[in-house]
Amino acid sequence: MRVLFVCLGNICRSPTAEGVFRRELEVAGLAHRVEVDSCGIGAWHVGKSPDPRAAAAARRRGIDLSELRARQLAAEDFQRFDYLLAMDHDNLAAVRQQCPDGCRAHISLFLDFAGHADRPVPDPYYGGEHGFEEVLDLVDAASRGLIDEIRQRLEAPRS
Repeated sequence: MRVLFVCLGNICRSPTAEGVFRRELEVAGLAHRVEVDSCGIGAWHVGKSPDPRAAAAARRRGIDLSELRARQLAAEDFQRFDYLLAMDHDNLAAVRQQCPDGCRAHISLFLDFAGHADRPVPDPYYGGEHGFEEVLDLVDAASRGLIDEIRQRLEAPRS
């Protein structure tokens, strides 16, 4: 099973989601069965570390984002990943626009897995520290919901 988190530049929301989801997979005992990555729609930050404010907020919760580097969504991601989860409606539209015919990946907003259908993860980039904490809270809740779905898929009998 493979999960890709997508935001605009891959320095705030999607690397935070990647870090939180990795931790939740460890807690759930599924880290060895699920591959996780993150990317951005744009190429502005390719190769850069997560925003220092995002990294600091994550670190306060015991999540290390220091090894992550921004990358841009690529055509092969649509074949490689089972889930492509966007942080907001603009990102979702961009993912869907780039999606090739025949793609079987689940493409949706990430917060759909937190019971917040059609709600975006707000971009904290231009705000204060509180925005990064809010992102952590939201992606934590969505991570648990996604893990529940993945667990069900992994445990479902094959036909």
